[in-house]
Amino acid sequence: MELRQLVYFDAVVRRGGFTRAAEHLHIAQPAVSAQIRRLESELGVVLLDRTTRRVALTHAGELFHARVRRVLDQLDGARADLDEVAAVLRGRLRIGATGVLGPLDLPGALAQFHRHYPGVALALRTGLIAELLDALDCGAIDLVLGPVHADLPDRYRADPLAEETLVLVTPPGGPVAAGRATTLGMVGNERFVCLPAGSGLHKILTDAAAAEGFVARIDFETHDAASIRQLVAAGLGVALLAGSAARAPGPAVAVHQLSRAPQHPPIGLIRPRGRALTPAGRAFCDQVMRSRDSRAARALAGRGATDRPSG
Repeated sequence: MELRQLVYFDAVVRRGGFTRAAEHLHIAQPAVSAQIRRLESELGVVLLDRTTRRVALTHAGELFHARVRRVLDQLDGARADLDEVAAVLRGRLRIGATGVLGPLDLPGALAQFHRHYPGVALALRTGLIAELLDALDCGAIDLVLGPVHADLPDRYRADPLAEETLVLVTPPGGPVAAGRATTLGMVGNERFVCLPAGSGLHKILTDAAAAEGFVARIDFETHDAASIRQLVAAGLGVALLAGSAARAPGPAVAVHQLSRAPQHPPIGLIRPRGRALTPAGRAFCDQVMRSRDSRAARALAGRGATDRPSG
């Protein structure tokens, strides 16, 4: 039995006759008839009732055709998979990322993707979330990794990847004693370091300060979390900072948990709703989502092990 016999048989059934099947397959009609007779001979059954007006499936033909369709559908799926891989291998991917990504290991994710798809041209652009969304809108990048704020417009699709928290960071030996319960109001008279006006963190700080009954004095503005930490470490102020940035390698700062901590938006993968991702973009999204699910499974397993009684 040959694959072309199955293709010819399926074409005869779906097109309703030998002549139409031959036209669809762009081959001579006698060749189709010959292959179907050969197939029936090999199987030892009649698959088609032939009359001068029509071709109909026998009972054996109905059973066989159902199997043939499953085989051909699987082959079509395999071809689509291979076409997708080929498209990824010769594609490009432009990623935008903010400086705060929680537990996400972006360099590791890019390295893993490059190992799997070394032919993809990768480009990374970093910046504030508003800048990256503008770049996404104009097609300069394909997707964004960063905080998903509550007011994110509906024209974007956001898939949550990880949670993030906010902490208070002060210079070592600064205005708040280590280990003491801390509120933002306790540093209301201090100078603050923050991202520029218009950024999500700037709004979170000003709203949280207002809720504590003061106006934050933001003397220093910078464009990334790492430089916020550097300025605080140099004694130029205090700051609200993402927990992952506060605990990352870098200059020493004192990290304080807040008893009334404002919420940090979750970290997510953001893409336009109205624009299809490239094959390379879909492959990267699939990789990131699998990584998220693996982290969640490990965390769940860890909690289960902790909850089990010892002995």
